[in-house]
Parts: sequence; structure tokens; C-alpha cells
Amino acid sequence: MIHISELKKTYKSFSLDVTLDVKPGCITGLVGRNGAGKSTTIKSILGLVIPDSGTCSVFGKKSTELTGEEKEKIGAALSDSGFSSYLSLKDIRMILKNMYHNFDIDFFNNMCKRYELPETLRIQKYSTGMKAKLKVLIALSHKADLLILDEPTSGLDVIVRNEILDMLRDYMAENENRSMIISSHIASDLEGLCDDIYMIHRGKVVFHEDTDVILSDYAVLKMDEKQFESVEKEYIIKFRKEKYGYMCLTNQKQFFAENYPQITLEKGGIDELIIMTGEE
Repeated sequence: MIHISELKKTYKSFSLDVTLDVKPGCITGLVGRNGAGKSTTIKSILGLVIPDSGTCSVFGKKSTELTGEEKEKIGAALSDSGFSSYLSLKDIRMILKNMYHNFDIDFFNNMCKRYELPETLRIQKYSTGMKAKLKVLIALSHKADLLILDEPTSGLDVIVRNEILDMLRDYMAENENRSMIISSHIASDLEGLCDDIYMIHRGKVVFHEDTDVILSDYAVLKMDEKQFESVEKEYIIKFRKEKYGYMCLTNQKQFFAENYPQITLEKGGIDELIIMTGEE
């Protein structure tokens, strides 16, 4: 669905150099700290940022070469864009009806009622959570085959985040051929949603793994200096010095559980990957 190969974009203080794929029927997560390059990557996919070199294709074509029909198969929600705040839900419904041949007005209306989005109130009067739900709902409203979402749950409380994630899960479950790329810095959102994870650090992909593998095989090891000296280093991906000794990242959790029971072993989720893999 999406293929990015050695995509490069350089600004004064930042350089992007990314290679990644989003496969049909898969939900791919893009994680990293603020300023890592997530939004630039998302905008490059949509053709909103023109790369200096490399390739970025959607449905096998450059974003700028997509036909109108192909563009309608994409549903996008960006962190820094949206409809005018002076519009109401009624106005937006009419715009979407004119924009998309496949706009599903019944689905849109039902979802607006389900998530209690006021009909006549201007968007500027909506709460932060309402605006976020509307933005995602708009991306889903025309039966898109590919969703491209940039930080859709950022700044939201856990209830609204869960509502949006449930909305996305239900949408993807309706058609197994649909795909999604979603960026977020909230690890728990991606752990419960994505099939695979790419991590970007300072403009480069520094990690890619299936989410199931991350949750089952990765772990954080905590050990004193004597334990660190004796432990087998070939199974340690990253380590850093701490006051108590060393914190280490491994993708061989079972090996250490069986062979080094005296070492403290903790869950190695996406948060831990960002902390450990994102360091120099």
C-alpha cells in the first residue's frame, strides 16, 4: 500500500532519511520523540512535502500521480490541519458529500450521534476531544482503503483516546484489506492496535519489529556491575550505565529468564524501546 525507499528531506537543522513499507491489511505504527520526523514522513506520503531524493509510492504510484479516484481511497487526519473552526457539522457534511463520491452519509450521521458531536455548534466551540473524534471520523467517512493518521490521540484523556482507537479498530475489522499508518508517542495506543512498529530517531528508522514480537520477546534487564560483566553480551541490543549498575535491552527474554534468574527482568514494550533504542 505504501513503499518508501531512502526518502531524504533536509531542512536547516533536520534531515530525514527513511525507508519503510505498509503492507495490505496491516496497521503500521510510527513512533518516536517529538521532532523525530514522524510528521514529515506522513506529509511526504501524502505529497505535502516534496523529498530531496528517494521514492515514496502509494498504491504503486507517486502521491502526485494518483488519480482522483485513487485519492478518494485515502483517509487522512493530520495533527496540524482540519476544517475551518467556523463551520458546523451540517456544513462539513455538505462539503464531504461534494468531495467524495463514496461519502457514506448514514455512517457519518450515526457515528456523530454515537460520539455526541453537536449538529449546529461551530467547531470552534467543540471540546478538544470532540474535535479529535470528528477529524478521525472524517477520514473514515468515505470508505477509504488506506488511513494515514498523524498523532490522532495526542493531548486527549484516556476515555477519548479509547473511543478513537475503538473507532479505528471497528473500521479496520470491516474489511481485512484495509491498511493504516498511524504515528503516536503514546506507546499503549500502538501496542494494542498495530501489527508492526517503526521507530524514528533524529530522522532515521532505528528499529522495525512486529508488535507481537516486541511484547513477547523483548525485555529490560537491570543488573549490577558484577552481573553485567558475567552476562552474555551477544543477546543485549543496547545498554546504559545507571547508579545501580546497568539497564539493558534484549530481544531474548526467555533466554535470560531461564539462564539468569537472579537478574531483574521487566517488560520491554514500546516505551522502553524509545528510551533505549533512541539513545546515541
